Amino acid sequence: MLNISNNQLHKSVDITGTKSGQKVFLSRYYKYFNRFLGVFAIVGVIILFLPWTQNITGRGLVTTLTPDQRPQAIQSPIPGRIEQWFVREGDFIKKGDTIIKISEVKSEYFDPDLVARTAEQRDAKALSVGSYSDKVQALNRQINALYNEKDLKLEQARNKLLQSKLKVQSDSVDLEAAKTNKQIAQRQFERTVTLQEEGFKATKDVEDKRLKLQETEAKLISQENKLLASKNEVLNAQFEISRVNAEFADKISKAQSDKFTAQSSQFDTEAQVSKLENEYSNYKMRNDLLFVTAPYDGYINKVLRGGVGQTFKEGESLVGIMPAKVDLAVETFVEPIDLPLLHIGEKVRVQFDGWPAIIFRGWPNASYGTYGARVVAIENFISPNGKFRVLLAPDVTDNPWPKDIRAGSGAFTMALLDDVPIWFELWRKLNGFPPNYYQPAEAYNAKNKT
Repeated sequence: MLNISNNQLHKSVDITGTKSGQKVFLSRYYKYFNRFLGVFAIVGVIILFLPWTQNITGRGLVTTLTPDQRPQAIQSPIPGRIEQWFVREGDFIKKGDTIIKISEVKSEYFDPDLVARTAEQRDAKALSVGSYSDKVQALNRQINALYNEKDLKLEQARNKLLQSKLKVQSDSVDLEAAKTNKQIAQRQFERTVTLQEEGFKATKDVEDKRLKLQETEAKLISQENKLLASKNEVLNAQFEISRVNAEFADKISKAQSDKFTAQSSQFDTEAQVSKLENEYSNYKMRNDLLFVTAPYDGYINKVLRGGVGQTFKEGESLVGIMPAKVDLAVETFVEPIDLPLLHIGEKVRVQFDGWPAIIFRGWPNASYGTYGARVVAIENFISPNGKFRVLLAPDVTDNPWPKDIRAGSGAFTMALLDDVPIWFELWRKLNGFPPNYYQPAEAYNAKNKT
C-alpha cells in the first residue's frame, strides 16, 4: 500500500476489471467544471478584445453656470442698526421686496429732514448763482457803455485836434502874410526916407510910413502869438486824447475787475451748488439704503445677523439668498496628469449623489442613472486641493438633469476619452500609464484646415 515492497502487486494483478476498479480508474472527474473553465477562458479572450472607453473620473459639486446665479450674502453698503425684519428663513421673495429695515448710527445723518434741508441750501445757492449772473450781465452792459462813451470822447478829442491843426495852418498862412506886409512896409518906409532926404517927400509921409511899418510889425508879433496859441491847442488836444484813453482804461479795467470778481464768485457758488447736489443725491440714496431689498427672485437661505437693535458695519453680511431660477452646472476636479486630455466641448457623464445609478465605466452606453454634460471651462491655475477645476454644463443632446438637485450637492464625473481594447486598458493600468493623449475631431479638423 505504501509502495515500499519489492513485490509490487499492481503489476501482477489487474484490478481494472473489477467494478470498483472501473469506477476508480476509468471514470472522468470534473467534466463539467473543466468545460466551464474552457468556456470561461474562451469568453475571457473574447472580452479582452472588446472595446473599452477610457475615462477620467473626478469628484465635484453642483454649482451654477453663471456667477450671478450662485448663492450670495446680502450686505449693507452703510453701517446701521437693525430695526425690523420682514422675512424668515425659507421664504420666497421677489426682486425689490424689503428684507430688513435699518436706521442710522452716525450722528451726521440723524436729522430726519436732512434731505429737505440740503435741498433748501442747494436752492438758495442756486439763487445766489443767478444773482451773480445778473451782476455779470450788468457789468458787461456797463463795460459796453464805457466803450461807447470812450469812442465818443475820443471822436470829440480827435475833431478838436483836427480843428487845432487846421487853425495852426491858417495862422501859419496869416503869419506869412504878416511877414510879407512887414517886408513891404519896411521897403516903403526906406524908399520914403530916401525920397524925403532928396526932397521929394515930406516929413509927414515918412512918419506915415513909419507908423504903417510899426503896425505891420505889431500884426506880425500878434500873428506869431496866435500861431503859438494854435500849436498849444494842438498839444492840448493830443493830451486830451491821451487823458481820455487813460481815464476810460481805468474805468473799464475797474468794471472788468468787478466783472471777473463776480464771475469768480459765480463759479465758486456753482461749485458749491454742485457739491450740494452731490450731497443731496447721496443723502437721498442713503435714505433708500435704509431698506435692504432683494436683488432678484429667490429664497432666504440663512439669516447671518439676527435680532433687532444690533449694529453692524458697512459691507457686513446680513442674510444669505439663493436665486429661484438658475442654470445648474457641475464643478469637478481632475489630476494634473489628466488635464491635457480634457478639451472644451468634450462629453462627460455625471452621477449625482442621492440618485441611484448603475455605472459601467468602460461602457457608458450601458450605464444607468448618469446624465450627459459638456466641458465649458477649464481652470488655468491649480486649486488649493492640488487639482484643476473643470466646469461642466448640461448636454442639450442628452436627457435633462433632475429638477430636484440643488447647488452644493455632490457629483461623480467621468470624462469620456478614446476607445481602446480591454487588454490595452489592463496593460495600461498595470504599468501605470496615463490614458491615450488625443484631440477631439473638431480640433483635429480645424488644425488640418490651417
